[in-house]
Amino acid sequence: MAKRSSKKKIRITLVRSPIGYTERQKRTVRALGLRRINHTVEHVDTPVVRGMIAKVSHLVQVKELMSDEAS
Repeated sequence: MAKRSSKKKIRITLVRSPIGYTERQKRTVRALGLRRINHTVEHVDTPVVRGMIAKVSHLVQVKELMSDEAS
């Protein structure tokens, strides 16, 4: 039987293009795993990921997932 992770997850969606923003912000978007507009990825909610989101908060939309939803 597989173990269930009790870590909280967040769903990140790129809603605006990083074109026209600094190279650092473009690299942060890519480091989050976002490739194109409306692309969505899930990450474990850690301080590192939260810091990256804070730097590009004007480009992304974040949704916190419940533990049963994050499977």
